[in-house]
Amino acid sequence: MFRIVMRAVAFGLAGMIVTPIIVSIVVLIAAHLLDPRCGTPGDSGGCEMGAVGIGMLSALPGLAIGAAFALFQSYRRRTK
Repeated sequence: MFRIVMRAVAFGLAGMIVTPIIVSIVVLIAAHLLDPRCGTPGDSGGCEMGAVGIGMLSALPGLAIGAAFALFQSYRRRTK
């Protein structure tokens, strides 16, 4: 049981780190492709700050996804 919990914590922390990075990059790419004002001098970093804000908000869902993935793997291993 302790091993399952520690594995869920480890996967959750990994998800909490990886998910915001991926989400920020995807949002930044989408913003630059869809909004011609992004990256121009008049924008003053609005698109970049939006990408960082959305990335920060994705940390908790990343934690939940990582922990759920570890628990799902443990469940699958026990049923086989």
